[in-house]
Amino acid sequence: MLPIDIHAVQKIALAEELERDTDLKAVHAELLSVDPTGERFAAVLRSTIDQLLNGEDTGRYDWKDLYKTERTHAGTLVEINLQRRFQFEDGEKMDYRIAGIEVDCKYSQSFGGWMIPPEAKGHLCLLVWANDYKSLWSAGLFRVREEWLNRGGNRDAKLTVKAQHRDKILWLWHDAELPENILLHMSSSDIAAVFASKSGQQRVNELFQRTQGRRISRNVVRTVAQQKDYMKRVRGNGGARSALRPKGIIIMGDYDSHRAVAEQLGLEPPMEGEFVSARVIRADERHQRTPQAELDGQRWVVASKTDPPEMAPLLPTHTK
Repeated sequence: MLPIDIHAVQKIALAEELERDTDLKAVHAELLSVDPTGERFAAVLRSTIDQLLNGEDTGRYDWKDLYKTERTHAGTLVEINLQRRFQFEDGEKMDYRIAGIEVDCKYSQSFGGWMIPPEAKGHLCLLVWANDYKSLWSAGLFRVREEWLNRGGNRDAKLTVKAQHRDKILWLWHDAELPENILLHMSSSDIAAVFASKSGQQRVNELFQRTQGRRISRNVVRTVAQQKDYMKRVRGNGGARSALRPKGIIIMGDYDSHRAVAEQLGLEPPMEGEFVSARVIRADERHQRTPQAELDGQRWVVASKTDPPEMAPLLPTHTK
């Protein structure tokens, strides 16, 4: 007689149980229909974290620098911002009505740390997690059942999902890519160099010089500039584009024409609200198999560390 695979049996039982939960399936289908790739959901999480950090006024870019009260408020902001972005109806007992079904929303910056109120028992919960250090996020649906929960030990008797029952979560997106907070992933020496100057313009110039080939969000620029007119610090006519041009550095934005240049150079193109910088040189016989872009009537390639700097070309006219 063959041994019984307990885990396989449990998975089959869970699949059958989820199949019977028509409300869960309906909410799952509705969320995927309004955001098939999860990009809009990820953008909400990114903007909510940035909203809490408030880098323009504080210069903060690290979750650890938030006050305890700010971290506690994160869950409420996620709930609010998701509702605004997706226009979820208000629930009567829970946060939302999605596909006509009551759904509560719970966010945690630590995976598995969702605090579920007793009144959510029997309802569906949208469980959300994001980690700015790992640049990952997840969101899934969970039918709240008492036998799948740890008993609440806090004052308001909130509950958490037992670790062994996290397999009851029907994931919409799991360990998906969170738009990177590049300041968290720069070397300490580069960070020190970026923030060394008292001039917002000089800090932005240093940022684009030290983060070449990587997507940089507007919020990162805002945090580094710490000025209301932070976008002016990127443009030509005195901004980073004109300041870095003599060093051979171009800064591509999210315009179609700029994205095309980035792709031709073999770089990851900037997404909406992002920039990518790169130092370039004129192509010659050495670069026959190197990705090239035509700018100012000449062919250009991404420079190597040993290539001497030369005046960068002008980027094409901004077009969407």
